Amino acid sequence: MAILIVDDDPVQCRLLEAMLQKFGYETIVRDNGEAALALICGADGGRIDCVILDLVMPNLDGLGVLARLRQAGVKVPVIVQTAHGGIDNVVSAMRAGAVDFVVKPAGAERLHVSLRNALNTSALEGEIARWKHSRAGTLGFADVITKSANMAAVIRIAEKAAASTIPVLIAGESGVGKELIARAIHGSSARRTKPFVAVNCGAMPENLVESILFGHEKGSFTGATERHIGKFVEASGGTLFLDEVGELPAAAQVKLLRAVQEGEVEPVGARRPVKVDVRIMSATNRDLIADVKAGRFREDLFYRLHVFPITVPPLRQRPADIPALARHFLARFAAEEGKRIRLIAPEAARLLAAYPWPGNIRQLENALFRAVVLAEGDTVSPAELPQIVAQLAAHGEAQADPPAEIVGDDDRDCSVLPIEVAPLQPEVQPAAAAVSGAPASDLLPLLDALGEVRPLDQIEAELIRFAITHYRGQMSEVARRLRIGRSTLYRKLESLGLQGDSAESGGDAVAAERQGRKIA
Repeated sequence: MAILIVDDDPVQCRLLEAMLQKFGYETIVRDNGEAALALICGADGGRIDCVILDLVMPNLDGLGVLARLRQAGVKVPVIVQTAHGGIDNVVSAMRAGAVDFVVKPAGAERLHVSLRNALNTSALEGEIARWKHSRAGTLGFADVITKSANMAAVIRIAEKAAASTIPVLIAGESGVGKELIARAIHGSSARRTKPFVAVNCGAMPENLVESILFGHEKGSFTGATERHIGKFVEASGGTLFLDEVGELPAAAQVKLLRAVQEGEVEPVGARRPVKVDVRIMSATNRDLIADVKAGRFREDLFYRLHVFPITVPPLRQRPADIPALARHFLARFAAEEGKRIRLIAPEAARLLAAYPWPGNIRQLENALFRAVVLAEGDTVSPAELPQIVAQLAAHGEAQADPPAEIVGDDDRDCSVLPIEVAPLQPEVQPAAAAVSGAPASDLLPLLDALGEVRPLDQIEAELIRFAITHYRGQMSEVARRLRIGRSTLYRKLESLGLQGDSAESGGDAVAAERQGRKIA
């Protein structure tokens, strides 16, 4: 997550840079208001998540920057800072659009809280705006949450499609956001004031496909007690989105081809066709070319739909999007559930970064929803992601370092946490361990015999005991690998009652080394 620092004082800039980088944020520095505006309003402005702005600068001051941002319609949150913390300055800055105000020199904790609140508020406001745009049918490309270069290329292509009425076929795995791209194209086109009608072709009963798409007349078949206009007529003047178009049965494909070619539909039981003005956008998670070769999809229909193809990459190819999406879902579901959840713990962030997300964005959304419901405090921890933990453990996935922007406002240094468990392992029965080929000594069960999460001190004691055995009592190496100080390690041995456990955890070597340390 990128924070823009705007200050003409180089010393203050360096202090803020060091402080923010310690929190895990990416920093960008500009020493004047004009340069800051050029960056924010330029092509790279979308990657700026928050601005820390000095009020007193030569030429264009902070209030001038805020005024220009408001004129340009830029919604990036701005925290202003100055050495003069008078009430008049505070009022002027807030009226100009700032979200918070800090006095130089800002303390680390105060600035961190301010950043956290600004980013969380921005995420929630963005979700509210997206919801309003979706309801009004005006969802645009600015509402697509992405930081990925792969998705930036997709959006550039989609923007070209929005300027035309060309048929679009959006391909991609299930859950990548194909309908969102379709809605953004519609919301950015000349048809944005007209209906956007989405139809899931895979969810329609085969005997009702023609009736649902093209309509039917009253009495045209058993159960047709009234006239139905169909989705084509319903979308006339706007956009018809055919989701999972590859699931259409052969008979419906023939009628769809005619509707696309002639711009007219023939309702079931009607005497004459009905003219429609519809832009067709379709989506599929199947390989339609393979379906055409196998005879499952009509070749002529394929070429009618496959005029302007867009492929949306899966989430595993867009790792830069995971932090922004995680924050977005966290803010949304916390608000919906009425919970004050502020951050994702570093251990949970490792899970999100390491998991391959076969279900893509939909799976990430569901995982965060479940985590918010399960969370009892203000932090999402691995305990709230049990399925992700279990699947990572089953596949032996190593956890990557968490993207700092997921972590939120937890300023703990991960390198000094008492437990740094790379793969978090659920309890594995001996038979399962034998099948997987993993030695039983490498498994750290998180659940007890009753299926409850084990106390932290028990897990910590087992980890230290294992490390001492693994490194043959070389306490310096044990401390280094556990990323704690050696004196801290000895204190833990005493507090956990491991100092005399020579049989399993190298106690003789520990005693020898401690004796040597006392003599030294």
